[in-house]
Amino acid sequence: MRLDEHLPVDHRLSQVYRVGAGLMGLVLVVFGILGLVNRIGLFDIEGDTVAGLNTNGALSILSICVGLLLFVGMVIGGNFASTVNMTLGVLFIASGFVNLALLDRSFNPLAFQMQNVLFSFVVGLMLMCFGMYGRVSATLPHDNPYWMARHPEEAAREQRARRRREALATERAAEANTGAGAGGTAGPAVRYGRR
Repeated sequence: MRLDEHLPVDHRLSQVYRVGAGLMGLVLVVFGILGLVNRIGLFDIEGDTVAGLNTNGALSILSICVGLLLFVGMVIGGNFASTVNMTLGVLFIASGFVNLALLDRSFNPLAFQMQNVLFSFVVGLMLMCFGMYGRVSATLPHDNPYWMARHPEEAAREQRARRRREALATERAAEANTGAGAGGTAGPAVRYGRR
């Protein structure tokens, strides 16, 4: 899977990537700010509960940083937003597995508990879905820029056929207008002849 394929500026897929990055970024920033407001210790293993999730200072700061990165993706849009969504989605899922192994251990720097692990999996899957939308599928429509980048010869063939159809339609419309114009000029001449 190539992640550097070109997405046209203001393509409708970019809106999906932007919305996904913005929503997840907002959730993470709000969670991080609420954690910092509670003044929990930086690496407090016990942590404190914020919005149903356990957190400490380190997790709050990390959440704000990741949320801001998602906001950057939202602002830039396009391939960058899609790639950021997919990459962070994979990292969230990996973090869920790593922190699942650290539950109830003396070394648990982010004070994760089971609800945090589940949240990490859910956010990771959502980010991956937003990032891969319209980009990774076996049934992409042929006007999709990612399909065209992966099938350049077939896309060029279809584009040539589309241009021929458009030229033919333009020719037919011009002929119909010319015929109507000729009929329209003949009408008044007949009328004037009858007078």
